[in-house]
Amino acid sequence: MATEKEIVVSGIRPTGYLHLGNYFGAIRNYIRMQEDFNCYFFVADWHSLTTHPNPKDLQGNVMRVLAENIASGLDPEKVTLYAQSDIAEIPELYLLMNMLAYVGELEKVPTFKDKVRLQPQNVNAGLLTYPVLMSVDILIQRAVKVPVGKDQGQHLEMARNFAQRFNRRYDTDLFPEPEAFNYGDSLVRIPSLDGSGKMSKSENEMATLYLADDDDKIRNKIKKAKTDSAAVTPGTPMPESVQNLVDLMKLVSAPDVVQFYEAAWDNQTIRFGDMKKQLGEDMVNFIAPIREKAKDLQQDTDYLRKIMKAGAEKARANAAQTLQQARKLIGLNYY
Repeated sequence: MATEKEIVVSGIRPTGYLHLGNYFGAIRNYIRMQEDFNCYFFVADWHSLTTHPNPKDLQGNVMRVLAENIASGLDPEKVTLYAQSDIAEIPELYLLMNMLAYVGELEKVPTFKDKVRLQPQNVNAGLLTYPVLMSVDILIQRAVKVPVGKDQGQHLEMARNFAQRFNRRYDTDLFPEPEAFNYGDSLVRIPSLDGSGKMSKSENEMATLYLADDDDKIRNKIKKAKTDSAAVTPGTPMPESVQNLVDLMKLVSAPDVVQFYEAAWDNQTIRFGDMKKQLGEDMVNFIAPIREKAKDLQQDTDYLRKIMKAGAEKARANAAQTLQQARKLIGLNYY
């Protein structure tokens, strides 16, 4: 008898455009996971409400994120894709888990403290209880694995805490304690083109390569990428700015191209203009098919809605079973 696949859950906020860092840091792993696990991937539209997005933009943003994920390689036949707000069971379990959450621990969460500092005029209860909702997204599907970045480690630890607290209080094993997951490869860090950290949705737009960028914009951004052009002796280690370009090449260029430019640096025959031109063309060849497919999918809203509806039905069926058991354990079963 075939063993049942383990459940994996992950979500992405519908804010900003997906970029190269999202692809190599998350989506590429999703594509691999869809072959090995029972995957529930959702667009976190409720989470985005903490920053009060324009209602006119929200639906388009959700559709775009969905389209870009499918265009990148997620197969709706293999994964469950849905909008968080389509799962009506989530708010009830969120309420129940809030009874097991403590204000003191929520106020100590680093991301909450950052938000208080950055937007003191909008410190709402949704921000404070954000980790509870994030935990419920995972627990309601009884996921055992969650692909998370280093900055999400504490939120996953809180999900484990809520699972433990509920299980202990109601003498059950209803909620597995979810574990952080990757394939054992070193986590990919996509460098910013201006040499200041990693690519980000919210930082310098010219230093970030988006999956929606047109060909000329991609070439232009790479052309303006920072490089240390000071003369050095052969064999000198690469400065970070040059290493960043080589790291990007390793993602989208042929191995012999990467080797050529590494050797050119070593013997100091490197021509940065040629290197950037090569990287620009290779990056265009990588991003353009994703961009065009995503653009076509965004035009077919009926198809995207059909995918979301089918995903929501499957996700709700699983969530309803979890919630029913949780209510019974708590004593909220009167009929």
